Amino acid sequence: MAPTPPPSRVRPASATAPSSPHADGSGRSRARYGYTFAALVAALCVAALLSLAYGAHPVPVGDVWRALTQPTGSEHDIIVRSLRGPRTILGVLAGVALGIGGALMQGHTRNPIADPGLLGVNQGAAFGIVCALTVFGVGSLTGFVWFGFAGALVAASVVFLFGNTGGRGSAPVTLALAGAAVSALLSGLTAALVLGNRQGMEVFRFWQVGSLAGRNYDVVWQVLPFLAVGLVLALVNTPGLNTLALGDDVATALGRSTARTRALGIAAITLLVGAAVAACGPIAFVGLIVPHVARVLTGPDYRRLVPVAGLLGAVLLLLADVGGRLVSDDSLEVGIMCAVIGAPVFIRLVRARGLSRL
Repeated sequence: MAPTPPPSRVRPASATAPSSPHADGSGRSRARYGYTFAALVAALCVAALLSLAYGAHPVPVGDVWRALTQPTGSEHDIIVRSLRGPRTILGVLAGVALGIGGALMQGHTRNPIADPGLLGVNQGAAFGIVCALTVFGVGSLTGFVWFGFAGALVAASVVFLFGNTGGRGSAPVTLALAGAAVSALLSGLTAALVLGNRQGMEVFRFWQVGSLAGRNYDVVWQVLPFLAVGLVLALVNTPGLNTLALGDDVATALGRSTARTRALGIAAITLLVGAAVAACGPIAFVGLIVPHVARVLTGPDYRRLVPVAGLLGAVLLLLADVGGRLVSDDSLEVGIMCAVIGAPVFIRLVRARGLSRL
């Protein structure tokens, strides 16, 4: 009788089967997002350090650190903590708000060249500030920030109400048309009020350029609650925005309320951008180009795109502010620097990727 061959050792399938390509790709995507996020946090720290150190009176990095951790009341401590500190903090907050607001705006309108001003936020804030200057006689920055934010809130609310006419929700095209109409109306009213008040015109012109100069901690505390609430609403809105990207009909079939999702997104945009514009003035191109750069880094998933857009916006705004201080003894305002930087970057993006793919 022939001997029975020994049984072959068979490894469990789980030990020999290759991992799923989908799972492997998802793991690489999460790792790439983690590296991108960490790199942007590091870049933000560097930009904040540069903002505290450089200006008309440069401060050594060592003195900046001592001013933050062990202040003694020296001249460098006053420059870092009292003058550049609130300017830097407000730059971070405004950059985060404009970057996230732009990403949400482009997602909800499905318009690659939309920026938060499409909701009439900029013109609403301008009208509110002009009313504060010419009607109520408010002359301090901390005083008319409230009026600017109220004007932005009212303007965005009117645009949303007009966009909802017909009872079918705020379609992207309807929102864009309503925003253009309200912005044109408020622009005319603003011009009518400001032309008859020379002193108010000077203050308004300085605000309209877009600047972080002259802001103190009172302004930071004024806008911080609205920015915090807007940030929470924006993060809550990201899963619904992913669904809306498939189209309103598909989103409805999947059980998503398009009207509720879009209302939540517009509320977040209004709080974020309204507070930033009221405090700093209208700053161009941050809300327009930052979402495109973020999309290149993260892909189309808004759960990742929105946080990255916020970090990119903060880095861009701080670096633009530092650049304005370095290129001119009189310090070019951040609104001018963002326009100078943003225009060629956006043209480059359009030429490289094609507008339809942005």
